[in-house]
Amino acid sequence: MKINQKKTSWLFAILFFIVIIVGIWDASALIYGLQRGSLYALIALPLAMVLGIMDILNLAHGELLTVGLYASYVLFINFSIDPLISTLPVFIFLVILGGIIYFLTIKKVLGEGHLPQLLLTFGISIMLIELIKIYWTTRPRNVYRAYASSSITIGNFRIGSYEFLYVFLAFAVFLLLKLFLKKTRLGQAVYAVGQNPRGAEIVGINVDLVYLFIFCLSSGILGLTAGVMLPRVSIFPLTGNPFSLISFALVAMAGMGSINGILLAGITLGIAEAVIQAIPGYGGWSDLVFFGVLIAVIMAKNIQEA
Repeated sequence: MKINQKKTSWLFAILFFIVIIVGIWDASALIYGLQRGSLYALIALPLAMVLGIMDILNLAHGELLTVGLYASYVLFINFSIDPLISTLPVFIFLVILGGIIYFLTIKKVLGEGHLPQLLLTFGISIMLIELIKIYWTTRPRNVYRAYASSSITIGNFRIGSYEFLYVFLAFAVFLLLKLFLKKTRLGQAVYAVGQNPRGAEIVGINVDLVYLFIFCLSSGILGLTAGVMLPRVSIFPLTGNPFSLISFALVAMAGMGSINGILLAGITLGIAEAVIQAIPGYGGWSDLVFFGVLIAVIMAKNIQEA
């Protein structure tokens, strides 16, 4: 994977500065931002993997997350399987779905340029949305679990405790992925393909198998995330769209394939949004923060190139 260590260092410095300032000003905003940012990073990681290794900008990213949410919902409604327990079967289901999508579509446009890839993944996105509408309509659906509404008291304020699961899961997934890339032969093959696919093929690495593995794994991570998210979100056919936009912004901040950068960028964005929400009368502006971040990143890149 193409890792930009300089950009990651800058993100870490910015995040450290923000954490100190926000922690002094409003500790609750810092905690909420950490929770939300960890979820953002966990969702953005699969997009960064597919883009950094396969050079595919997957516009169906958010819709795969939505499919995972509905799959977990079906398991709960029809089989009374708790959303947290459903994470494993939904992970497997999304891995299989990712493999089917790869063989039927993605494999056909590898190396064909970004325009065919964008059109193809956009088509997949529309198809998944319409299929969801056919089977479940556009009516929002919710799953209530008492543990998802639990809270804890820290000092003079109360915060939701369930969202700390996002933090734990994000750091666990990122750590396991880093260990996988460094300690296993398949992980080293993935790293080699991300650096130079032609060179990896010359030395005997099955590049097509690596691409299949990465697309399936990235889809599976979205399924894992969906099961954890379900008790805290209302699902409908367009649930994943905002997360797609946020994921694109995080990839732009961190750089393609930067694992550490994605985690840092997600937490930074989450804290920034929480800070805006904590300002009386300006909470509604928090949804625009990632647009501002994306514009700032683009302007900074243009200045560097000039």
